[in-house]
Amino acid sequence: MPDRLCLQGILFVLHTGIGWEDLPQELGFGSGMTCWRRLQRWTEAGVFDQVHQILLDKLNAANRIDWSRAAIDASHIDAKKGVPGQARRRSTGASPAPSTT
Repeated sequence: MPDRLCLQGILFVLHTGIGWEDLPQELGFGSGMTCWRRLQRWTEAGVFDQVHQILLDKLNAANRIDWSRAAIDASHIDAKKGVPGQARRRSTGASPAPSTT
């Protein structure tokens, strides 16, 4: 199945909200499973991240992005949680200095 037809099938499913298994064969996009597998393969290969970066670069070069309205969002980045392999320990002994409050 040509990539272009699979992409059209993927966009059709995402636009209409139908299930992958409900993608009509008569549209010529291949089966929903074929489109889904291609989407997974492209996602794992970073294709959509590359397309996103290219579009941002082109829009920025054309001065078409209003960066004053941009928001920083790191929700898609894994947060580091302490030192790997070391458990946090809670002290059971007396505090080194008494509290003054």
